[in-house]
Order: sequence, then structure tokens, then C-alpha cells
Amino acid sequence: MSSRRSRLIALGTEAAMAGHRVKYILATKLVDELGSRELDRHGAGLFFRVLTEREEENSVAIASAKSFGGWAKTFTGPRLCAAIVDRLTSNGTLIETGTDSYRLATTRAQAERAAG
Repeated sequence: MSSRRSRLIALGTEAAMAGHRVKYILATKLVDELGSRELDRHGAGLFFRVLTEREEENSVAIASAKSFGGWAKTFTGPRLCAAIVDRLTSNGTLIETGTDSYRLATTRAQAERAAG
């Protein structure tokens, strides 16, 4: 499991413990890993609609290995990308976890323990 997803699950767990309802849906169930592939115009439009409907009702948390700047190609162009980023960031909180690879860090820690 990626560290980004683990962090989102931890945030959701804390929200649930505070009495909020939480629902997890992987982006792969909606489109594909966010930012890793281009969506066709229809898929990008559906994703935008899901975000718009959720934004009006509840919170949304998304983890992506790409920065917002890398999303323009994924969402078929800068206008739709800007609208999606707008929906996600309006009254939101951005949590940047850095660019270090979780898997690489885990492998290095295992190697250090084995050598030590």
C-alpha cells in the first residue's frame, strides 16, 4: 500500500473516530491512478462531475504521485484541469508528502537492518 493511501486512510479513520461518516473509493474504480494516464474527454468529464457532486455534499481526499501541474495532460487540457483543481482546492487543505519514494525508503531501511 502506498504511503499516500495509508495517510489518507489514517485521516479517514481519525474523522470516523470523531463521529464523521467516511467512505473510501479508489480512483482506479473511477478512472485510473490519478495522473498516470490520459483520460478521454468523456472520462475526464465524468470525473469532474463526481467531484462536483461530492464537493457539494461532503469532503473529498485524493492522493496522487503527480503535482497539479502534471494533471493538464491527464484531464485533456488546461481548462478542465483547472476546473478540477479548483473543485479540489476550494475550502480545502493540501498535504504534500514530498517526492521521496516510500518503496525505496522501505528497501533501504531493510537493507540497513540486515547489514547492521
